[in-house]
Amino acid sequence: MEYMRDLYIQNTAKELMARGYSKNTIRAYCSALGAFFQCSGEDCIARGDAAIRPFIARLIEKGAAAQTVNLHANAIKFLYRHVVRSFIHIEIPAVRRPARLPVVLSRDEIERLIAQPKNPKHRLLLAVAYGSGLRVSEVIRLRVKDVDCGGRMLAIRQSKGNKDRITVVSPKCISELSCLMMGKSGDALIFESERGGMLSSRAAQKIFERALRQAGILKDASFHSLRHSFATHVLENGVDIRYVQELLGHRNIRTTERYTHVTNPALRNIASPL
Repeated sequence: MEYMRDLYIQNTAKELMARGYSKNTIRAYCSALGAFFQCSGEDCIARGDAAIRPFIARLIEKGAAAQTVNLHANAIKFLYRHVVRSFIHIEIPAVRRPARLPVVLSRDEIERLIAQPKNPKHRLLLAVAYGSGLRVSEVIRLRVKDVDCGGRMLAIRQSKGNKDRITVVSPKCISELSCLMMGKSGDALIFESERGGMLSSRAAQKIFERALRQAGILKDASFHSLRHSFATHVLENGVDIRYVQELLGHRNIRTTERYTHVTNPALRNIASPL
């Protein structure tokens, strides 16, 4: 069984790669399938729904997040449909994610946060992430050739969903970016680690967390809150939501629309009866 399990996982990885899935997705799907095989026994492939549903139910009982449950379900569906090519009917209802508002920092909090790091490169990293609405994985992968200082634009290459997009860069970052890029080749990383090579996502997150703490901000914010704050503040500035969708690289306008719940001026103008 161990040989067959490994073969199924290897073939799934190959099929995902052939279809252009990202390395992170391939890694996550393979890990999910490993858990499925380990939990469901040797005959899980032949048993189909009879093996899948108890496995998904066990994840939910253990308190796994909706995103985690859906990831495992999608990995199993992909295995059956595209690797095993089974005609067994598989029906796994998606678990609904709880509707949570994004954690958004105010403009004042953003300024205080960015001012905290003593290392100029760390300050610039936070400023670029906020000013361009970047994910942590996007800002650490930025290369010299991706920055158009004259046009004040950034090219984000092969991001989530293997999509390229263009976003803005703040005029406040141009001078420091130009200095940081001076003398480097087009393929050179902008925010290279001290040891050379790409800065890790965790290292960038630690820079954010330290700055958040030093700024005395008590909100339950993460590095991704910089992207949330960018979207919210751009909408507050009156930019059309369709442009914001393009800047963020959202496939579905509904993903962008959640920021309108934070920026709704009608709600802010309602006075409390107390």
